[in-house]
Amino acid sequence: MKALVARPGGLGDVLLAGPAVRAVATRATRVTMLCGPRGAPAARLLPHVDDVVEWDPPSEPGGADTDGLVRRLREESYDVALVLARGRHAPSSAMSLLRAARVRRIGATVGPAGRPEEEAALDAAAAMGFGLRRGDDGALRVRPAPDTAGLTGNGPYVVVHPGAGDLRRAWDAECGAAAAAHLADAGHRVVVTGGPDETALTRRVAGETGVDLGGRTDPRSFAGVLRAADALVTGSGGPARLATAVGTPVVSAPSQDLPRAVRGLPGVVH
Repeated sequence: MKALVARPGGLGDVLLAGPAVRAVATRATRVTMLCGPRGAPAARLLPHVDDVVEWDPPSEPGGADTDGLVRRLREESYDVALVLARGRHAPSSAMSLLRAARVRRIGATVGPAGRPEEEAALDAAAAMGFGLRRGDDGALRVRPAPDTAGLTGNGPYVVVHPGAGDLRRAWDAECGAAAAAHLADAGHRVVVTGGPDETALTRRVAGETGVDLGGRTDPRSFAGVLRAADALVTGSGGPARLATAVGTPVVSAPSQDLPRAVRGLPGVVH
C-alpha cells in the first residue's frame, strides 16, 4: 500500500504529524509526505518517511499552477492519503489536489480546534485503519541526530533560541542578550541558535560569552545541538517541538515572561 500524508506549515507543524505518520507506516509499504518548503526539512527528519514532495498551497483558490504536481501524484498512484491540516491551514486545497490526482481514499483531521493536534491526527489515522505499533506511546520523535560537538564545543550547555517564525513570539535583541548573560552569570555555557536570516540577532544575543550558531545549522544538525543540551529556552514553537522530540527539556516563554522563565532554570540564582 502506498500512502501519502499531507501537512502544510512549518517545522513545528510537520513534527506534530510524526505520530500519525508512524501509524500509517504500520500498514503502508511506502509513505510520502506532502508539505510546503518550510516544512519539508522537518518531514525528512521523521521516522518512516520515504519521500517528501513539496507543495506550497495557494493563498487564494486558483492561485497556483498544480498541473505538474497532479501528474506526478497520479503517476505514483497512491492508495490512500491523510490530510493533517487545521486552524489557519485549511485542508480544502490539499483535498482538492488529491482528488484531482485520483487518490483512492482520502481522510482528514476533524474535531474541535482546541484539541491537541497530534491526538486529532492519530484519530484521523485510526479512522482509516492505521494504528500505532505496540509500545509506541505516540510521542514526538525524529531520526537519530548527529554528534554536533564540533559546533557547540565540549561540555554542558543551554540553548537559547531568540527568533521565531511568528514574530509575536520572537525576542528582541536586548531581551535575549539579557537572558543569555543571566544564564552565563549563573554558570551555564550558552549556545545561541537561529536561522540564516537571524544572524544579526543571534550575534547580539550571544555577546562575548555565548557560542553563536546563527545560520550554521540545518534542521538535522539543529536536532543534534538540541539533543545534547541541558535545556532549550525559546519563545518559538518549532524549536520547542524539535527539542521535545529529542528528549530535551524546554523553557518556552514569550519575551514578556523571559526573565521569570530564565530564573526558573536549575542553577540560576533568583
